[in-house]
Amino acid sequence: MISIATIGPEGSLAWQAARRYKPEAVLTLQPRIRAVFEAFARKETDLAVVPVYNTREGEIKEYYGMMEQLTTGYWIGNVVLPVHLSLGAPDFKTDLTILVGRDQALRQCGQYIAATYPDASCLAVHDLDRAIDKIIAANLTDQGVIETEETLKKKNLVIRAREIAPYNRTRFAVLGREIPNPTGYDATAVVTTPLKDRVGMLFDILGEFSRHGINLLDIHSETDVKTQKLKFYIEMEGHIMDKVISQALERIEYQVIQEPGCIKVLGSYPRVDMRSKRIKKFGFIGSGAMSRWFDERLKSEGYETVITGRNSSLRPDEMIRQVDVVAICVPISATTEAIKQYGPLLRDDQCLILMAGEAENVLDHAVAHTSEGVEVMLIHNLWGPKAATMKDKNVSVVKTPRSGVLCSEFEAFLYKHGANICLDTPQQHDLFMGISQKLPTSVSVALAMTLKQHKINPLEIEEHSTLTSLYGILSMARVHFQNPRTYAEILATHGSGRTILHNFAENLAVITELADAGEIEKLTDLIEDNRRYLTDDFLGERMRQALAVDDTLGRVIRK
Repeated sequence: MISIATIGPEGSLAWQAARRYKPEAVLTLQPRIRAVFEAFARKETDLAVVPVYNTREGEIKEYYGMMEQLTTGYWIGNVVLPVHLSLGAPDFKTDLTILVGRDQALRQCGQYIAATYPDASCLAVHDLDRAIDKIIAANLTDQGVIETEETLKKKNLVIRAREIAPYNRTRFAVLGREIPNPTGYDATAVVTTPLKDRVGMLFDILGEFSRHGINLLDIHSETDVKTQKLKFYIEMEGHIMDKVISQALERIEYQVIQEPGCIKVLGSYPRVDMRSKRIKKFGFIGSGAMSRWFDERLKSEGYETVITGRNSSLRPDEMIRQVDVVAICVPISATTEAIKQYGPLLRDDQCLILMAGEAENVLDHAVAHTSEGVEVMLIHNLWGPKAATMKDKNVSVVKTPRSGVLCSEFEAFLYKHGANICLDTPQQHDLFMGISQKLPTSVSVALAMTLKQHKINPLEIEEHSTLTSLYGILSMARVHFQNPRTYAEILATHGSGRTILHNFAENLAVITELADAGEIEKLTDLIEDNRRYLTDDFLGERMRQALAVDDTLGRVIRK
C-alpha cells in the first residue's frame, strides 16, 4: 500500500491534502516540513505532501530550500485546498492572551489577530499536536489555537471564531520518485545554482522563454546565504519532455548563463489553477484549420473542447447542449446562416463567440437570433493557422452590451498568450478592415487584371521597379498564391468597410483626372495636405520601417 509523509496532526490541512491525493494511502505524520523531507529522502514513504504556496502568504520558502537539496525525488503533483482557519480554546469565556499556531497560519491570520486580539501574544510552534495537548492537559484557558476546525474539534476545543482568514487557499506539492508522463496540461519547475553577476542576466533568461513562446507561472529569486549570489526559481507551462521546454532550458544553461549544470529540474506535473475558471468546455461550429488551431491552444489551458462540422459524428445542435461557449468559425459568407440556424439553441447561461472578419452585420444577426441571457462577442484574429503562436499578433475584439464574464475569460486567454488586443466597436472594426484587408485586396486584384490587360510579363517587373514599388507586387502575389475564395469573401463583406472602398475609387478618379490634366501644382498641394493629416511622427516611423524592408528585400534579391 502507498505511504505518504506529511505534516500532522490528523485533520490538519496537510493531512487533508494527502488524503485527497491518495485516500487509501497510509499517512506518516511529521511535526514540520523538514521532517517530512527527511522521511521521504530516507525512503521511509513512497510519497510526500508539503505546502508550497498560499494565496495570503505567497511561496513557502522552506519548501524551495528543501527541494533544492533533494536528490531522491521530484515534484510530481499538486493539491489545492481552501484554507478554513478557525480559532479554538478550552472554553468560551476566558479572555485570550496567547494565540498558538503554526507560523504560516499565524501570518495568514495577521489581519484578524490585529483587529480582534491586538494585545495578545502570538506563539508559533512546529509541533502543533503536542502544543494543543499541553494546553488541554494544563487547562491553559487563556490560550487560543488557530487551525482547521476539524483539528480543533478532534482535540475537543471550543470553536471561538470561524473563517478568520477568508479567500485563503494553499497549494500542496506532491513529491515522488519519478517524473510522470506528459498529460498535455503540465508545468515544470526548475531552480538555478547561485549565479555569477552579469548585466542583463535575468532579462536574457526571460527573453529566451519569450522567444520559445513559453508562459511563466512563477519566478522569484533568493540570495544564497554562503555566496550572496542570486538564484532563481522558475515555474513554466509545459512538461520537461516537451521539445520546446528542453530546448529553451538548454539554451539558457549553455548560451545565456553559460554554466553547465546550473539548472536543476525540480519536477514536472499536471498543472493546477489557483484561479477559478467559469468555462469548462468549448464547442466549435466549423472544422477548418483555424478551429483546430484554437482547439489545440484551449486544450493546453486545461479546457475541454469539441469540434463539429459537416463530417463530424457529433452534430452542432447536440454539441451546444454540452458546452459553456459556442464558437462559430466558418467562412465569412456562411457565418450569418450558421447564426440563424444555431443561435436560437443557446441557453441563457452560455456564450457565443463569433470568429469572423466582419462585425456590424454578423453581430446584428447574433443579437437577433439569441436570447438576451446569451453572452455575445466577436473576435477577428489577424493571423492564419500556420502561425506558431499568437504572441504579438493583432486581434480585434468587438464586445456587445451582452459580453459578460465568459467573454472576459476568453479575452484573458488571448491576452495571456501575448495577442495584441484592439477593442473596437462594430463600425470601427469594419472601417479598419476596409483599410487593412478589403482595400489592399481590391488593389492587388485590380493590379493583376491590369498586368493581364497589357500583357506584361510578371517575371520582368522586378527589373523595372524600385524596392518600394515592389511592396504592391508582393501583396498581389500573396493574394493570388493563397486561397482565392478567402480573399473573395473579404471583398464581399458588408458594413462600413465598403464605404472605404467606394471612397477610394472616388479619390482615385480625382487623382487620375488631375494627372491626365497635368495639374502638378494641384497634385502637390493634395499630397502636402495629406502629409499634414498623417503627421510627420507617423510618416517618419513608417519611413524607418520601409527602409528596413528595403534592406531585407535588397539582400533577398541579391541572393
